[in-house]
Amino acid sequence: MEICCMNLIEDKGKTSGWKPTYGTQKDSIWSKKWGCCLADKPTAKSYRACYRAMKQKCLLQDLSYYCCLELSGTQENLLKALSPLSSWEAGTTFASVDCLSGKRQGSLVLYKAEQYPAKPLGPIVFLWRPKAEPENQSENRQLWIWAHPALKTEALIELQLACQCSDAPLPEPAPSECSASAPGRAGSKRKLQDQAGEEVIPKKKIIGNSTRDPLKPVSWTSLTTGIVIEDLTMEILRYRLVGPLSHSVIFEVLQPALVLEDSEAKGEVMGARDVPCWWSQYCGKSEDVDLHHRQGDFLQLLSGVASPAEISAGSILGLTVRDPRLNIPESRTPALPDPSEFKDLEKIKELSLRGVPTECAQSPIWDRNIRNIVTENKISEQELNQMKSKLLVPGSQLNLGPRESKIPILLVQQPGKRAGKEHIGWGSGWDILIPKGWGMAFWIPLIYRGIRVGGLQEGAKHSQYQGIPCFPDDFPDCPAGTRHCEETEKELVEKYKRYPPAKRPNYVHYGTMTPFRCPWQRLVEEWEVKTNANDVTPTASGKDPEAKSEGLNSSMKPIGVNEAEVCKQSSDEEKTLEPKEEMEQGSGNITVLEPKTLSIEDISAESGHASILRSRKMLRQLSAWCQPTSSCGQRVKPFARSLPGQMTTDVVNSIVCSLPRFLVWARVSLLKKGSPDANAMICIPSNEDLQLIASDAKNCAPQEPKHRDPFKRQIKTLKDKKKKALSEDLESGSGVQDSQLVSNRRKDLILGLWPDQPKDVMSHCSRLTIGYVSHGDFSLNVGCGEGLGFVSLSGLLHMLSSQPAEKRGFVLVRNPASLQYRLAKLNIEV
Repeated sequence: MEICCMNLIEDKGKTSGWKPTYGTQKDSIWSKKWGCCLADKPTAKSYRACYRAMKQKCLLQDLSYYCCLELSGTQENLLKALSPLSSWEAGTTFASVDCLSGKRQGSLVLYKAEQYPAKPLGPIVFLWRPKAEPENQSENRQLWIWAHPALKTEALIELQLACQCSDAPLPEPAPSECSASAPGRAGSKRKLQDQAGEEVIPKKKIIGNSTRDPLKPVSWTSLTTGIVIEDLTMEILRYRLVGPLSHSVIFEVLQPALVLEDSEAKGEVMGARDVPCWWSQYCGKSEDVDLHHRQGDFLQLLSGVASPAEISAGSILGLTVRDPRLNIPESRTPALPDPSEFKDLEKIKELSLRGVPTECAQSPIWDRNIRNIVTENKISEQELNQMKSKLLVPGSQLNLGPRESKIPILLVQQPGKRAGKEHIGWGSGWDILIPKGWGMAFWIPLIYRGIRVGGLQEGAKHSQYQGIPCFPDDFPDCPAGTRHCEETEKELVEKYKRYPPAKRPNYVHYGTMTPFRCPWQRLVEEWEVKTNANDVTPTASGKDPEAKSEGLNSSMKPIGVNEAEVCKQSSDEEKTLEPKEEMEQGSGNITVLEPKTLSIEDISAESGHASILRSRKMLRQLSAWCQPTSSCGQRVKPFARSLPGQMTTDVVNSIVCSLPRFLVWARVSLLKKGSPDANAMICIPSNEDLQLIASDAKNCAPQEPKHRDPFKRQIKTLKDKKKKALSEDLESGSGVQDSQLVSNRRKDLILGLWPDQPKDVMSHCSRLTIGYVSHGDFSLNVGCGEGLGFVSLSGLLHMLSSQPAEKRGFVLVRNPASLQYRLAKLNIEV
């Protein structure tokens, strides 16, 4: 459960950033991110239990902290303004047919206008409101764009520029005639105002996003295009149900609202809070009643579906449901499918193939006035409990009649894992979109159906097992991803410095230049230089370059370092802190990685920043060249369609020249023991490594020789100088200034870390580095260590072109605090 600054109450939300489910704050460990108070993980030890819920049962996540932006205008103007922000080469666009009709949810990566494939902003999901009159081409359309809070600022600015919207706010919509009366003074106790206990008046007003500056506008309009952008952040809640039983939970919690008869809709005179007048107007139209019945029939069909993955990806179903608080069981009961119920197999098959019809995706939740009425006319918990206490038979269901609230919602199908050929449909489920103010009213009934609640960590694992990037961690080419990387590195460095030197790893000895971040920019720059120069290879000191393989593989185990020899060979503390990169190979032979003359600055001026390759056509070609195998190294069946062209030198050179600085999203699966950690290096194995592993089944992989730490002596010398300067202060007053100078010089020197910016990250170790693991762990889904990360496109093509066809795609993975390489298979899933 992720408690965020959603649906805040007036007396609490202005400072803390909680939402109505803050009553369950003891169940999770909290963290403040992106201006929200979010649940990081449950307090109970439930790592495996959450995985079992995602795989076999149902897991609940609160995604209400995601920001919603509404765009309204004519379809032609909206598509004309939004088309430069995406590309069909990367997949779905705003103009996709199924998404444009309103029957499917779409997802894409937003770019700056006309900048594809460079300058991405981040991923978004969008929903079009179905047309009320499909033949009317001039009808105004509504578009909802959901974005991560770290992406909201950049996305909103780019949308304003694309739609030519000004900063002039639109007037707030007038309240409806049947809206609730203004509540009393906020913060006053209900017992003082309701001493008789006969009638309860709501005393807390739902105000939505109170973390937003009230002086800033929430709507922007364009006088030229007529497009209106409105910020609906914290106006709509979004819950995600993951697992094969999510549709069973939905079927038990959500019940279609009862249609009012003519006598109930017209004959009774009710107050503003007694009956939601919008529903009586809705029931007055026969076509709306017929649509409501059809939507209820489709909800009934969900009970006959084995898994949400059987339904078309992104299908949308609009519903108007009863108050779920009236249908809570007495005890927590798991929701299970009932095989004894009658199931129309033909209709279920049609639902799986064609999805939900476009007209059934309609919902009154798109209307702002109706959302406000539903929020304001909600019966309070106190009044509801008082009515339950007056029942003649305790525990029986409360019947409110026409006073019962009718809540419009949207159900959005989540397809789960779609990339690759393994575990298709894993992690599928449903998203529930509900108006603000109804968070706890839906949360508690969902919990009583036996589901398990997850936080941010469970959401990250859900993305990892699906093999998709997680924003903003896995988007290093986006501004939000760059900021997140810098903040994470700063936190990890501070945590590293809090440990004593004897209780923390010395990353210099392990040859890890950047243990707390992945130097993507430097990596693609050096591979670009290698592509141009074609001469960057580790060589043995005093040996012929052709015999480099013998020097690299003559010793697979690290040799101990003689401290006296290190002190003798270390440079003086007054010299520059740029030592040669040396590694011991035994018997006095030192392997020297000769520094290359890299014109990185010149290339940086000519080329842009590192970008991620998102062209689906190119990714399919690379995936075929990698010869995809399963996670355990077993060959999968070939593609049904014809494979792309063969891997020739001309094709490789044309790709490298056209895409010099691109990263490729990849999955590495360890073939034997071990599991990758974050920031682990992905390296190219030599031919001797592959032969050694093939000849000896017990041999996992080679080892990296231990590196010498040239900064240890300098840190010790500066420390002695500081002590000497402090002692001289007792005799004269000049020691203070000397001590400050020494302290300033020591700030950049941390024992165990490289002080300077990383250089030669590609060839720093005995094996060439082509990429890094963004996050990895032992995968419960496949039963082996798996990692997700990026590899340089130039480095990947260099590796594939140099490997034999039967061993193409094998790589070495080494964790930042380890010298042991692990053999892995690299897969590119599309």
